[in-house]
Amino acid sequence: MGAVVYTGIVHLPTGEHYDWQLGTAVDDLMAADWSHWATTLAALGHPVRLLLLRRVLAGIRTAAELAADEALGTTGQLYHHLRQLVNAGWLHSSARGHYSVPAERVVPLLIVLSGARSRAEI
Repeated sequence: MGAVVYTGIVHLPTGEHYDWQLGTAVDDLMAADWSHWATTLAALGHPVRLLLLRRVLAGIRTAAELAADEALGTTGQLYHHLRQLVNAGWLHSSARGHYSVPAERVVPLLIVLSGARSRAEI
């Protein structure tokens, strides 16, 4: 039935660079239980979480720096959203309250966002 291949070459404002490619057989995707991915996708379904990911990719990485951004809500709300993204694998948290998007998630995140755009935006 074919394959789905996605790739990306990303240079972030932080100077980080990612080259990434993955292919998956359509038969494998069609046979999989898509409900296993619901939590991962649902974590992206909130505007504040998307803004958090954008901020982290731009280099704002500590909880203190993120908390200073009023657009991200109260400290309690911020930690709730951070926890959702960490649990879904979109963010990694170090012991010191630093957050990063795992290297293997940078390009897939940008691909999901690209796929969500309407034809009018392209």
